[in-house]
Amino acid sequence: MKHLLNLLAAIALLVWGSHLVRTGVLRVFGANLRSLLARSMGNRFTAALSGMGVTALVQSSTATSLMTSSFVGQGLIALPAALAVMRGADVGTALMSVLFSTDLSWLSPVFILVGVILFVTRQASTAGRVGRVLIGLGLMLLALDMVVQASEPMLASPVIKAMLSSISSDIFMELVMGCVLAVVAYSSLAIVLLISAMAASNVVPVDVALGLVLGANLGSGLLAVMTTAKSSVEVRQVTVGNMVFKVLGVIIMTPFIGAWMRYVQPLLPNVGQSVVLFHLAYNIIISVGFIGFTQWVAELMTRLMPKPVDNKPRRPQHLDPSALSTPSLAISCAAREALYQADVVETMLTGMLDVIEKNDQLQAERIRKMDDEVDQLYSAIKYYLTKISREALGEDESRRWADIISFTINMEQIGDVIERVIIDIEDKKIKKGRKFSDAGMAEIAELHGRLVRNLRLGMSVFLNGNVRDAKRLLEEKVRFRDLERTYSTTHLARLSDNTVYSIETSSLHIDLISDLKRINSLICSIAYPILESAGELVPSRVKAINEAAANAAEHSNA
Repeated sequence: MKHLLNLLAAIALLVWGSHLVRTGVLRVFGANLRSLLARSMGNRFTAALSGMGVTALVQSSTATSLMTSSFVGQGLIALPAALAVMRGADVGTALMSVLFSTDLSWLSPVFILVGVILFVTRQASTAGRVGRVLIGLGLMLLALDMVVQASEPMLASPVIKAMLSSISSDIFMELVMGCVLAVVAYSSLAIVLLISAMAASNVVPVDVALGLVLGANLGSGLLAVMTTAKSSVEVRQVTVGNMVFKVLGVIIMTPFIGAWMRYVQPLLPNVGQSVVLFHLAYNIIISVGFIGFTQWVAELMTRLMPKPVDNKPRRPQHLDPSALSTPSLAISCAAREALYQADVVETMLTGMLDVIEKNDQLQAERIRKMDDEVDQLYSAIKYYLTKISREALGEDESRRWADIISFTINMEQIGDVIERVIIDIEDKKIKKGRKFSDAGMAEIAELHGRLVRNLRLGMSVFLNGNVRDAKRLLEEKVRFRDLERTYSTTHLARLSDNTVYSIETSSLHIDLISDLKRINSLICSIAYPILESAGELVPSRVKAINEAAANAAEHSNA
């Protein structure tokens, strides 16, 4: 039992080490890796090479598959190019398995020591994330050595020998077991390395190990299919198409397992190397041999999984699940979706004036529906942000995370205020056939124009974080408040003059300009996080405004 627990612990450590490497590399280089993939789609060969390079760094063809399929889902690359990337990705992970199968155990303590020092001393920086990668590499090498040590005493057990003989020469069982192991471990690389180490220690026969390797390759493809099962049709076409190539490769390679053992294995120095080289040969065959069929498989996927005729782009579009493993990139995705939410709010705000001026009932209905979209975007962005690992965020990224949350809350509240205004206009003006006075309508139009300009300035402040624009936004808050007071006074003056239109719409007019002021306050609050980060805020107001007030007081005393 002790040896079995040691073996299971070594397997768990191997899987955890590969997870640390994958997530660490994505956090350090994720945005650059995605850019590399996006720029290398000129032809299928450069696409395959980029997939090979990215997967060699990430050490997970599944991660590359998710990134590539997300590009297809966003319409950035074509399906044949994405399938070509996956051909290179499979070769990349196979090359890494060959590298790790060599005797690198002496590097394990070095990687772990250096990695821990970097991670502990500079955890929030890039150096700390590189340290995380080194820790993962060290743990993988240590785990492979532990697998060998734990498996040797188990060979003498009659139970183990009976279990191994039961699956020997049953290729279907070997494929299923390898597939299940790869899915459970979320890493075909870790499982292939495990199979190689166990075969080198005679825990499993060589022919069984080769069958398990083929199953692990199927498992990596199945894992990507399962991960994208609820994604759009375009995304699923990539993972299912990649699975087709893997199945064809298994069909071709399975009959040659005996030939490999008879002609190739005697030429290799050890059994473990034979396993990883077989894995590499399989992936080279399905990559080089099938790369010319990417267009054919793409057409097949298009026929088998057609896009719905009325399939319009659905929001949210920028909240890419594959970017969550790269927190800085995921935050950028959330910021882009937040800006789209603000665009919807701007459209609502612009259309609101038509409802007020022209009693446009259809426009009012459209605006109310758009508020539902704003609410849905807010929920989607908030949920997406909660899935980002806060521990992996630096100080600036954590601040940006909070800024996005605050911004989306403000946009959602602005949408609610606009909807409430529209309902009031319908109930108190349109249905009763009333209208504002010319002077009152001019005042409302003036306030509305300022709101639209301030919203656009607020979006710019959110996007660029410009301190000068943030100060301008708060200055506009003061101007708007003063203007609202002035227009309230002039409205009361019109009531005193017994202006009929002003009397009929008095309550609505006062409520409306109050709501516009509320919207402006929500817009201007975008500036506070920017000014606070720049040290330009004091407990009550902007530093410059306080200083100006103090100077004015000194002059008056003098």
